[in-house]
Amino acid sequence: MNSFTYSYPTKVYFGQGAAEKALSEELSKVGSTVMLAYGGGSIKKNGIHGEIVSLLKKAGKEIVEFYGIMPNPTYAKVQEGAALARERHVDFILAVGGGSVIDCCKVISAQSLLNTDIWDMEFTSHAFPAGGIPMGAVITASGTGAEMNCGAVITHEEKKWKGGIWGTAAAFAVLDPDYTTSVPPMQVLSGAFDTLSHAIETYLGNSDADNVSDDVALAVMRNTVVNMRRLLADINDIQARSNLMWDSAMAENGILKAGRLTDFQVHQIEHQLGAYTDCNHGQGLAVIQPVYCRHILEAAREKFTRFAKVVFDAESAEAGLDELEALIRQCKLPAKMSDLKSTVVITPEVLQKVADTSNLIQTGPRELTRDEIYEILCECL
Repeated sequence: MNSFTYSYPTKVYFGQGAAEKALSEELSKVGSTVMLAYGGGSIKKNGIHGEIVSLLKKAGKEIVEFYGIMPNPTYAKVQEGAALARERHVDFILAVGGGSVIDCCKVISAQSLLNTDIWDMEFTSHAFPAGGIPMGAVITASGTGAEMNCGAVITHEEKKWKGGIWGTAAAFAVLDPDYTTSVPPMQVLSGAFDTLSHAIETYLGNSDADNVSDDVALAVMRNTVVNMRRLLADINDIQARSNLMWDSAMAENGILKAGRLTDFQVHQIEHQLGAYTDCNHGQGLAVIQPVYCRHILEAAREKFTRFAKVVFDAESAEAGLDELEALIRQCKLPAKMSDLKSTVVITPEVLQKVADTSNLIQTGPRELTRDEIYEILCECL
């Protein structure tokens, strides 16, 4: 294994009823003004908003609501939230939602205390924020693992760019599987595929023989597949939802990445697909991942063979990828670009722009050219 330093900043409250326990313990540690951030309003319909507001009021907090955080959160929305946080002198941010809400809030937290534009800071000056407004996360849709780190995926619409911006990690995270029960089945399975892709992309990165991180990644992959199949049998299986919540956290809390390099080329491609379209992230991954894996198969045959045997009980690398594609079909996830519910028509011209602007990863089985990325994308049409 490579040398590494591992520190985990987020305290996790896991299980049914975790929100009350977490907020009763954590809110006494923060200031009086709390920004309650969420998305399109589903938490009002399912009762989570009322429960959280009640707990905040019980703790004597002044509530500043910030809502309307969209899937694939935009840089403009980050700046809107930061302006509100400064105006209302927010002491603490509580993000309630899935990865989009949490990612947006991580960057709001950091931007709020900066005198400079965080994009310019990170991508021009190559400096990173040292802190931000403290925040916590309450997960209502799992899969991204956003609650486990300080990285955020943000779409900069003006620059036609979607990618990582470093923000503030949550001080604590609430993972209650009951909070996911109102999420539509397709969104649940899309999130689970995001988890699976995180583990696959970590595993495919450069690592030495008998690497413990590889073994853990394979275990997370297998468990994710097992529980996705359980949800196909019973979408309300709370134990399966619990397992998938923790799989999601494990895939992104740094454990799988310790002492090794990662790939994440598929995520880089899908991020740029999201910059030019409005497709769902997990569904975009489901379209691209199998095609990418077949393109790099010979550069990582040994790893793909082990993946096949451990995750799918298949005998060969090719059979393992067949099983991956079968899982996508069984979950009714998109298998082609035409299946993605994008309001932007995905044409070869759009895919050329995606290929031309995707980050090229050098730590996977082999580095792709932009022509190869375009070829992969065209195979997905």
